[in-house]
Amino acid sequence: MKALRDAFGETLVELGGEYPNLLVLDGDLANSTKADRFEAAYPDRFLEMGIAEQNMLGVAAGLAFLGFIPWLSSFTVFFTHRAADPLRMLVAQTKANVKIGAAYSGLLTGYTGKTHQDVEDLAIVRAMPDMAVLAPLDAIETRAMMRWATAYEGPVYLRLARDPSPIVLPEDYRFEAGRVLELKKGRDIALLGTGVETPRLLEAAKLLSAEGLEAGVYHLGSIKPLDEDDLVRKLRPYPRVFTAEEHSIHGGLGGLVAEVLAAHDPKPVVRIGIPDTWGESAPNDWLLDRYGLSAQRVAERVLKEVKQ
Repeated sequence: MKALRDAFGETLVELGGEYPNLLVLDGDLANSTKADRFEAAYPDRFLEMGIAEQNMLGVAAGLAFLGFIPWLSSFTVFFTHRAADPLRMLVAQTKANVKIGAAYSGLLTGYTGKTHQDVEDLAIVRAMPDMAVLAPLDAIETRAMMRWATAYEGPVYLRLARDPSPIVLPEDYRFEAGRVLELKKGRDIALLGTGVETPRLLEAAKLLSAEGLEAGVYHLGSIKPLDEDDLVRKLRPYPRVFTAEEHSIHGGLGGLVAEVLAAHDPKPVVRIGIPDTWGESAPNDWLLDRYGLSAQRVAERVLKEVKQ
């Protein structure tokens, strides 16, 4: 188990040694996002911007056009809601080479509740032209995606979770933008996840196997860009697809998959995620059960749908 935010801080330090023009801009949350590790290693290249995310994005865009590679550190909700206008106008529209480390995404934000739980961010950023949108499933993919993002010329949004999650991928994993990862072959239905929901789907598949239902498990960490042909090809053998995400069922992974399959290989898509409601402050396990995202609840939902 390892938290994505720990991988974020460690990888920033690694990249700082390889890219002398890499800077980190923080919104007074470095001890939470773990960007403080970069501050300790490269204090002259760490810029504390305070609680002013709109200004942070403007400064980052300016630095990018001066030849720097700015990585930004704050909570997801502050980038996609409080600073939505500069994110759209100053970063996405100008194709600024800005990398956004969006921490504390989804439901599990440490009891902060609906004010800080951002479950609409994928719908917002994937609709912005020229914005790459990534959601790693574990610490290893976080590191690989950050390396890709730093070398990539253009804006990147990296969705990060707060708490430890299982290590799924091998140490030598290399991220390929747009690719759909097949984690387990199946026969009866496909389970497709993004971010840290994907490891829960692997557990759900074990529960379903005990019930005689063999599920294939797939991971879409590259929300945008997406190799649509790869997605259609890997899901084609399955008569039914279930998507699951710590995000609203509107506009996130489920919406994306439904859009692609409707155009190229129509079939039923069941979207598991946050319904049209706000979150609440509660322990992690309770929240995952409440919104049907724990392995047990996902398995129960699949069995219910299949039996109908």
